[in-house]
Amino acid sequence: MLVVAFFALCAFYLIPVYVPRPAFIPGFAPPPDMWPRTVSLIGILLGLLVLILAFRGGAPAEEAIKTDKSSTKRMVLRFAGMVIAFGVFLAALPFVGFLIAVILLTLTMVLMTGERNYRAWIALLSVGAPILLLLFFNFALGTQFPKGALLKTLGF
Repeated sequence: MLVVAFFALCAFYLIPVYVPRPAFIPGFAPPPDMWPRTVSLIGILLGLLVLILAFRGGAPAEEAIKTDKSSTKRMVLRFAGMVIAFGVFLAALPFVGFLIAVILLTLTMVLMTGERNYRAWIALLSVGAPILLLLFFNFALGTQFPKGALLKTLGF
């Protein structure tokens, strides 16, 4: 319910108030509020889908999932690690740039899931996906991401 409320607040209040819409937009150019509005509407739809699936329920589990203290502690530590990783991402973004920060964040998130068996897939996902994302937004949509002080110093 909170996810739906958050994205609804963004779509119907924050975007119209804080994203200026120029009086004239050429016919071939999308308005500046198109992507934020698209993401917000998708967020609302996915939140409603989760709500429907949660209320619809399902067959009761045959056997209850047993958790012990060590698995609960491990999950809490992983959650704390993810919060710290997002904090480091936000702090490192101005210095190392979007690409390096997202590569490190993606690698950290995949490793926090506990998966270690598919090393080639982990490397491909954590390095390849951010590069493809950056190339798509840069060349197809003309959107620039922060380069960071380190990359500017190195001449990129």
